[in-house]
Formats: sequence, C-alpha cells, structure tokens
Amino acid sequence: MDTRELLNLVKEGKISVEEAERELKDLPYKDLGYAKLDIHRKLRSGFPETVFCQGKPDAYLIQIFKTLYEKNGQVLGTRASAEQYELVKTVLPEITYDPISRILKIEEENKEKEGCIVVCTGGTADIPVAEEAAQTAEFFGAQVDRIYDVGVAGIHRLLSQRHRLEKANCIIAAAGMEGALGTVVAGLVENPVIAVPTSVGYGANFHGLSALLTMINSCANGISVVNIDNGYGAGYLGTQINRLAVRKK
Repeated sequence: MDTRELLNLVKEGKISVEEAERELKDLPYKDLGYAKLDIHRKLRSGFPETVFCQGKPDAYLIQIFKTLYEKNGQVLGTRASAEQYELVKTVLPEITYDPISRILKIEEENKEKEGCIVVCTGGTADIPVAEEAAQTAEFFGAQVDRIYDVGVAGIHRLLSQRHRLEKANCIIAAAGMEGALGTVVAGLVENPVIAVPTSVGYGANFHGLSALLTMINSCANGISVVNIDNGYGAGYLGTQINRLAVRKK
C-alpha cells in the first residue's frame, strides 16, 4: 500500500499505529541485500518500480517479484524469458507472460485507462519492441491505440491512418532499417513523437545504430529519442506525456 492509504487506514482505526510503523520501516526502500527495492517510487513519481528481468539470478528474481507485488499490489517485469515466467509462476500463480513483448506482470483488475497513446511500427519485425512500449503504457494506466506495419516503404499505409494519429496525446514510433518513421510521423501531427530505433535490419544497420542516428538527426520538430530497442523507456515517457495532457483537459 502507498503512504496515503496507510495513513487513512490508521485514521479509520483499521490498523494499529504499531502495524503502520512496521510498514513505514520499508520507506524509502526495502533492503534485500542484493537489491534495494524503491517502495517509495510511486509516491514520488506516480509509477511503481519495475523489474528488468534479463540476467537476474533465479532466487533474486523470485524474491524481487514477490516483494514488489506484496507492496504495490501489482508488478511489471521486462525482458523476461519463458523460463523465468515458469519460475516466478511457482510463487505467484497469477503472473502472466507475453512472449512477444517478453513482459511478465500481475496487473490490478479493472484498471481505468485514460487518454490516448498511439504506438506504431515501420514493420512487423518491430512489433516486439512496440509491444513492450504499448504494454508498459497500459500497465501505467494509458489507453493505447496500435497501428502496426506502416513504414515509409509504403507511406500510403501511414497516411490512411492519419485521423488516428491526430487523436493521440503522443505517438511512439518504433522502426529499424533507416528509422525514418519518426520523422514522417512528426511532420504530420502537432503532439510529441517518441522515436524508438530497433535493431531490425541488415548489416549496415549495425544492430539499430543507423536507425538511432537517423532519429537523433531528424529534421522534424517535436521528437524525442530513446535507446535502441528500449520500448519500456518509450512507454514510460509516453505515459508521462499522456498523463499531463489528461490533467490539462
């Protein structure tokens, strides 16, 4: 539970001061020795801490997921493997796994989603990164509209979706190869575009470096660029922009 919820429970007499004190001992973080979990993060930034699963030892991953779920009532992990899913499932049976985005999560039921973020891709091969962005944004409470396979090689496909692009508070554009999608999208809309270079492409793509350089050298205005294949970072930033737009309305 967060601090406000805890204080209200004390005020209403539903938990004792001693119980509240035990909960507060974990603020600002829960020290597991090998990890210091930022239990206070949602209070500071509006979003709870998430888990980058890749490379974490099995025993550490299980305890991190278990602790964050107990503290926040939900938990999101990125870059998880199918093996890690089976492992975490032994202690958290309600955990779900998407093999495309590689997201491992337990989400609050009946979560209200607000605003609009469009997530688009240059090609079908960019969808895993785009889905990491889309599902991250949805986990944090944003409404997401997906427009996939609308790259510049057939630009009429993108132009036919312009009405959907214009409704978005921000747009996430994931593309590999030369990475021109973000520039084209930014030239069509008035709201911010988050460009995500992907490692999709042939040799001179340099595992996404060519797309990254194109995006950071874009001649269009209103583009921010995240790291190669960083769908999570794009989804997080998109949610922040979307949240500000919703508040303004």
